[in-house]
Amino acid sequence: MIKFLKYTEYVYLVVAFFACYRIFTDWNVDRNNAYLFIFFAVVSTGMFLFRRNYRQKFEQRQRDNEG
Repeated sequence: MIKFLKYTEYVYLVVAFFACYRIFTDWNVDRNNAYLFIFFAVVSTGMFLFRRNYRQKFEQRQRDNEG
């Protein structure tokens, strides 16, 4: 379960990088679409940080219970 969580948190980084790519390509063409992808990039980065922090706390709790 922990290994699965470790990989799924990086999906948020992939989404954030894709959103940044779309921001740079759409900035001069469709500004409203670029603003939408700015929102996706910020939310995806925040979710990555939140999920990583939660997973690390969960792993620490498991280590404390084992030892």
